Amino acid sequence: MKRLRDLKGFGPKSEQILAQVNIHTVEDFMAIDPYELYRQLKLTVKGTGLNSIYAIIGARENKHWQDVAKHQKSAILMRLDDMGLAPK
Repeated sequence: MKRLRDLKGFGPKSEQILAQVNIHTVEDFMAIDPYELYRQLKLTVKGTGLNSIYAIIGARENKHWQDVAKHQKSAILMRLDDMGLAPK
């Protein structure tokens, strides 16, 4: 059975952080919208920043978070802006 730490870009610390918003399994992680997960993390975990959404999307798509940031940044920022979560 695959663990959260086995997803690309995640490790034991990622598991601890995700547990704070009741994400304990890969199934939990894949079932939630990545932007909703980011919103929950922003509200719950101090220091959650843009790299977190890149890492979330990267883990879901099996890509390095830096590749996500490089190729999807504009679309991600627009979606976050629509949600009122874009950095100011």
